Amino acid sequence: MPAHTERSTLAACVATVIGVPTADVPLGDDELRYWLGGRGLGLAPIGNASAFSWAGPWIALRPAADGSGARAAVMFGVPSGAIFDPAGTGDEVLAGFLVAALDVSVWEPPSARAPGEGVVEGLVLAPDAEAPVRHVEEAVAVPGRGLEGDRYEQGRGTFASGRVGSALTLIEATVLDELGPIDHRRNVVVRGTDLNALVGREFALGELRCRGSRLCEPCLHLDKLNDGGVLRPLVHRGGLRADILTGGTVRLGDVLLPA
Repeated sequence: MPAHTERSTLAACVATVIGVPTADVPLGDDELRYWLGGRGLGLAPIGNASAFSWAGPWIALRPAADGSGARAAVMFGVPSGAIFDPAGTGDEVLAGFLVAALDVSVWEPPSARAPGEGVVEGLVLAPDAEAPVRHVEEAVAVPGRGLEGDRYEQGRGTFASGRVGSALTLIEATVLDELGPIDHRRNVVVRGTDLNALVGREFALGELRCRGSRLCEPCLHLDKLNDGGVLRPLVHRGGLRADILTGGTVRLGDVLLPA
């Protein structure tokens, strides 16, 4: 009997997504459905899972490396890559599932916390998608577009420019301290601010006025640019996407001040 089965890896992946011990998750279909339901959750099948991407965790069934059948892996990001693969699966996606709230209207938002003041420690621009980055001491910010000389301000990034949250990306210096030198490709490195707490909030960045839009989660594209190994460590720690409301010049040493 193989060490891993489809059911055991599915249970392990569900446990990883919701943050509980694997032994707590039942293996049977009905038992798993009732167990999740008691937590206000369900396991929703994904249509056309091979083309699915999600800026958060989802579960894919992929072929086991030893050819013994389908096994589950936790996927993450747009485009998606595996961040937890207990059985060692291939890249083909056979099916997919999303752990979802049964009724999102009754879920309470995370409690507000103080982001704290921060200081700009790095400014990073890249002229084109996948082009080497350059570190600068100051940059001019264009409202609704981005930093002059950066790919997204010029409409030459990997993803679309001009959308909400596409103008500016930030990352915490403490995350980079832990991971060492990586090609993070975020525009602004800040020390002292909890960037996740700025989602939905306005803040000053030197002369600029900005609004946090959403987390800047990692994806398979970023992982490949770093030859692997950064996707899982950056989950929920990949920084912040923000809009530039009022332009100006941002400089090293500028203060990030939450509104």
